[in-house]
Amino acid sequence: MADLYTVPLSTIVEQFNFEKLYLPDNYETILISTPEVSRPGLALAGFYELFEKTRIQMIGNAECRYLNSLSKNARRTTLKNLAGAHPVAIVLTAGNASYPELDRYTKEENVPLLRTQEKTSAIMASLVTALNNYLAPRITRHGVLVDVYGEGLLLLGDSGVGKSETAIELVKRGHRLIADDAVEIKRISSGELVGTAPEIIRHYIELRGIGIVDVRRLFGMGAVMDEGLIDLVIQLEPWVDGKMYDRLGLDDHKINILGVNIPTITIPVKPGRNLAIILEIAAMNNRQKKMGYNTAEEFNKRLMQQMEIE
Repeated sequence: MADLYTVPLSTIVEQFNFEKLYLPDNYETILISTPEVSRPGLALAGFYELFEKTRIQMIGNAECRYLNSLSKNARRTTLKNLAGAHPVAIVLTAGNASYPELDRYTKEENVPLLRTQEKTSAIMASLVTALNNYLAPRITRHGVLVDVYGEGLLLLGDSGVGKSETAIELVKRGHRLIADDAVEIKRISSGELVGTAPEIIRHYIELRGIGIVDVRRLFGMGAVMDEGLIDLVIQLEPWVDGKMYDRLGLDDHKINILGVNIPTITIPVKPGRNLAIILEIAAMNNRQKKMGYNTAEEFNKRLMQQMEIE
């Protein structure tokens, strides 16, 4: 069974600066467990069969116009039923005024009532994005995550293979560290992974023989990132004589992390190889592939054409 992640409603209220019209006594313990947000149009019309009370309910201009069209008794019944369905929270958008009936029944049912000046579509989009980030499936991998030319490179390999040393060399060359030693990976959409570092070790890197280094203080704010997309996974392994390594790059390998297939390459490590430069080339080559140009395929095509001529 997949882990269920939650985020406190109070965190969302603070992040989006919602106006607090009413907060129940248990406000600090209310947790949100779904990234979906709803506009209760069908619920206001009386259809509750598929009502999701775990979702934040947004009441915007359209809903208010509908409520204004109802008689006083009908509006009272409608808002009583909405509050009685116990949604995790009700948010009035576009600065709409609340209704006395809504104030009364949210207090009776202990339902948080909030307000924002933002338009409904805009705040819903921002809220869904934030909730997807907070509630995304996640795992922690032993590795290093660096941003090289805008490409997120996740370096994996056994301890002592040189991941941290390579990362610090990349930082010296103007690239940015995201995480060292432990990388928290979250799936924020069906095809995107975001990596970050645990708070306690964020912006730090461990170099054997030296110890812990504060990259942000040593190299400046431009040398670190709090989080970044994972675009390419690089497996570092000690060089094994006689082992066949990819010489052309025609093979398209993927690694599955949290259900997302990410391109991966294996780079052998031995004294004399400048891994920082190799990873820079890997990042640029990966970006070039995403833009539609594959050097290995173009070279192979030219080779086949030459063979046909001969």
